[in-house]
Amino acid sequence: MQHKIIDINSDLGEGMGNDAEMMRFISSCNIACGGHYGDETSMSKTIRLALDHNVRIGAHPSFPDKQNFGRLPVDISSEDLKASLYEQLLDFKSILDSEGGKLHHIKPHGALYNLLKMDMDLADLFLDVTCKYFPKSILYVSPDSSILERAEHRGARCWIEAFADRNYNDDLSLVPRSQPDAVIENAAAVLAHVNPMILKGHIKTVSGNRKSISPRTLCVHGDHPNALEIARALNMNVKELNITIG
Repeated sequence: MQHKIIDINSDLGEGMGNDAEMMRFISSCNIACGGHYGDETSMSKTIRLALDHNVRIGAHPSFPDKQNFGRLPVDISSEDLKASLYEQLLDFKSILDSEGGKLHHIKPHGALYNLLKMDMDLADLFLDVTCKYFPKSILYVSPDSSILERAEHRGARCWIEAFADRNYNDDLSLVPRSQPDAVIENAAAVLAHVNPMILKGHIKTVSGNRKSISPRTLCVHGDHPNALEIARALNMNVKELNITIG
């Protein structure tokens, strides 16, 4: 049987103040690149931390909406969105190059991530930017999603992602943050949520049903109130299961 490898990622560079501590427990990070948060200073600082901890570096673009932290859909033309995504990624790549780093992956943020699950046109727009200008970068995407289907059609490399600290609906979309059971609050509940995914290839949805899922990467949100506790516990748990983090 093939030895299992799981990546643990986190959305960082978002002003939470815990980036250095989170780097100890993850193997890749997604750094805000100006759409929902971030500027040259925050990007450079987070990139240097990742390099110091030998953590793979990814860009975390979003709708251009710092006011709502990129968590709400934005009424924006296709041309303007494409230009914004290109600018965010190009700025990030320029800073990354200046720090001597390598772009490993791209992971959309917030409302953009959620809409890319179901919107084929938006998926094609996103891929128009990433495939053309950053063709060697892996895309972190949700399971059973439009972006996954379109990316595979266009030959883009993807890692299926699952959120360690978020509950899922039956269609494998995330339970909206507006609902009380959207976020998993503590480390013990996170491990109960995650272990069936990595050991048995299924997830228990918020309605109690089992759905197939085999993630290559697991995300712990850096802005979760218990992010450090969860990341530490997840890291230890994966190692205790004799699964390689990487």
